[in-house]
Amino acid sequence: MNRLLRPCLVSLRLVYCPSRTFHSTTATQAATHKRAGDISDAFSSLSGQEFAPLEPEYASIKAQLIAGNEDKVVASWRRLLAELNTDVERVKRLGSSIVPEIDFKDVESGTVSGELLRRYKETGIAVIRGVVDEQEAKEWKDGLSTYIKENPQTKAFPAHNPQVFELYWSRAQLLARAHPNLLHTSRFLMSLWHTTSSTSTPLSTKHPLTYADRLRIRLPGDTSFALGPHIDGGSVERWHPSGYGGRTGVYSPVWRGNWESFDPWDAEVRLRVVSDLHAGVGACSAFRMSQGWLALSTARAGQGSLRVNPLLVKTTAYFLLRPFFRPLVGHDDPTYLHADNWALEHVPSAWLHGAAPGRGMELSPALHPHLQLASTMVAMPDVQPGDYVAWHCDTVHAVDAQHTGTSDASVLYIPACPLTEANARYLVRQRAAFVSGEPSPDFGGGGGEGAHVGRVQVAELEGLIEADGRRAVGLEMWDGEEEGLTPGEREVCWRANKILGYYD
Repeated sequence: MNRLLRPCLVSLRLVYCPSRTFHSTTATQAATHKRAGDISDAFSSLSGQEFAPLEPEYASIKAQLIAGNEDKVVASWRRLLAELNTDVERVKRLGSSIVPEIDFKDVESGTVSGELLRRYKETGIAVIRGVVDEQEAKEWKDGLSTYIKENPQTKAFPAHNPQVFELYWSRAQLLARAHPNLLHTSRFLMSLWHTTSSTSTPLSTKHPLTYADRLRIRLPGDTSFALGPHIDGGSVERWHPSGYGGRTGVYSPVWRGNWESFDPWDAEVRLRVVSDLHAGVGACSAFRMSQGWLALSTARAGQGSLRVNPLLVKTTAYFLLRPFFRPLVGHDDPTYLHADNWALEHVPSAWLHGAAPGRGMELSPALHPHLQLASTMVAMPDVQPGDYVAWHCDTVHAVDAQHTGTSDASVLYIPACPLTEANARYLVRQRAAFVSGEPSPDFGGGGGEGAHVGRVQVAELEGLIEADGRRAVGLEMWDGEEEGLTPGEREVCWRANKILGYYD
């Protein structure tokens, strides 16, 4: 037993008592809230905000990003447009078949084929079949229906016909996030990331932690939750030096005119990212390597499911470079999309197409014409209850504009989050929100579920989930002494345990 820890008995089992830091940190962080809101506050299109030029600061930021590399950026833009022409046609031809489908049994046994791994890393998207037993997933859905019915005061969007619920602490969500198979899936997805320097980087993909997000029950015929192509994890932050690091940050190859060398799977460079500079409601401040949802019902294309853009590197490079270029003739001209029609701004404008402070990044055919989003946003393959859908944190994704099916499309949003120092600090706040029943920290403040009937309490949850699940939610310390860990993994376990208050 680590000499820094004090054992105690809770519910007749041996655990580690949190130190004084645990209680003081939890109490302090519980007081930190964003303003009240719902999912419509996270996106300009859902809130009615029009896109427009930003503050003059952003014109200066754009100039600084490519200063000295202007000619290289122009050449790289022309190469990008040429390759997009080819790839758009390929996506049109392949459609949903471009999405790799992986069997959880192969994930569990470590026998996922090299071809499927290659396709996942190329596209950034996958369906993982049978992560949770179908009957168990259906039971969770039934439990959610009961929880919502017993608590009609629950906030949701839209208010007149709820589809996305401001719920974070239902039994189904808590059990799903901490389920051994979901944690195993997270480890698998995160294992495909890498660090570039050494094994001493304080990061562990072997120790997933939970991120409490909303749930969706989309009803047949709905058109209100028509969230178009977008990317989570910040918008203006991707260009801002205090966000994704500017010239020397995550996207530095793009700013140097060499987008081909951009590596979306390099975890180390993302450890310094601040993805929520403006405290946006629903803006994610944690590092989610992949986003995802667990299906609680059948979901088919056009029936309330997900659409994704499979051109991970090229689409990322395109939306980053788009604000630096302007068309010489308008979209009605047949040469509108030709590379010769697009010129580098002589004087950088304050436009960041699709970005607004405190909102998610949104893409559209008008602002991002070369992506041909009407053709390249492919439908996810049909899923059944218990299947898991995953997409890289830079992936452009959307929901069906209309649910044309005859039954609801229900999902729990569950991303894959590594253990980092920053994520551990977020987990402290999230744990405090769970204890009090308040909304998860990245989301709107307000009453939350504190008075909800049937809300799971801490002592009850400890008995419902296994040790790995308790660690993932911050209720038990990580074992930094286990065999096979790198120095960086040991270090981040130690830092996280200290941050979470397990020793002073």
